[in-house]
Amino acid sequence: MTVIAFLTIVIFGCKTDKKQEDPNLSEVNKDSAIEIVTNVMDFQSVDTIPSGWNTFKYVNKSIYAHFFLLDKYPEGKNIQNTINEVGPPFDNGMAFIMEGKMNEAMTEFGKLPEWFGDIVFTGGSGLVSPGNTSLTTVKLDPGLYIMECYVKMANGKFHTSMGMAKELYVLEKDSGNSPPDADINITISSTEGIQYNGSITKGERIFSVYYKDQIVHENFVGHDVNIVKLDNNANLDVLEAWMNWATPTGLMDPIPEGFTFLGGVNNGPAGTTGYFTADLSPGNYALISEVPNASKKGMLKTLTISD
Repeated sequence: MTVIAFLTIVIFGCKTDKKQEDPNLSEVNKDSAIEIVTNVMDFQSVDTIPSGWNTFKYVNKSIYAHFFLLDKYPEGKNIQNTINEVGPPFDNGMAFIMEGKMNEAMTEFGKLPEWFGDIVFTGGSGLVSPGNTSLTTVKLDPGLYIMECYVKMANGKFHTSMGMAKELYVLEKDSGNSPPDADINITISSTEGIQYNGSITKGERIFSVYYKDQIVHENFVGHDVNIVKLDNNANLDVLEAWMNWATPTGLMDPIPEGFTFLGGVNNGPAGTTGYFTADLSPGNYALISEVPNASKKGMLKTLTISD
């Protein structure tokens, strides 16, 4: 289980299908995109990819919300180490959180191996609602990565523990790709929150997300950017609370009513940029980070797309 791997930095010093694929995703990126498909609790994809810039098309065919986060593992460690050394502390710790026993949970998290603090989070897709498809572009160095999703089941089990952890080998050979041209440039930081310039209009839009900094928040993870379409009955207080995994019901299936997640860019290192594409129809949207008290930190922004 590689969920909330930032924890080790603190202790030592993650309905029915509405549509199968969005035909309006960028044709430029779709042609060379690496496809990842989730049917239930799985990642169906290739095992090796080139280094450099890569675009991922994530197709969520399941009845659950998912994302994928790419964790670059230290030399000599692999998914078997995750299963043997990382899974038990996280599973046991979350079980204690579900019982409201935070001290006991921290004791379990303290059993994580020291090497876990050497994992580097390198981005991935933001949350994607059932039946939706996201498009995300990130730059990857060669090495072994673990692809994971740590959304929680209704019983508190992480999706990672249900099978959503997969090795991905990034080769020395460079893809030769360049990043897409962004329509909207987002900057996110711990001090200034989510910021962007200009207006966002309907249609297919490519967003860049620049990580001005990256810190460990109260829920032991860093900040990211997720784009959410809001229904008329959407309650932003409910959304904000749900985005904090470190509560018994946070980041738990099912998604609260009134929200459709369309992707984004998952946690990235300071100084890096990732990209995501979203096809925006008229309506209300939010850009939100997976942190506690996102609104107070400037990491919950609402916007309206006009006809």
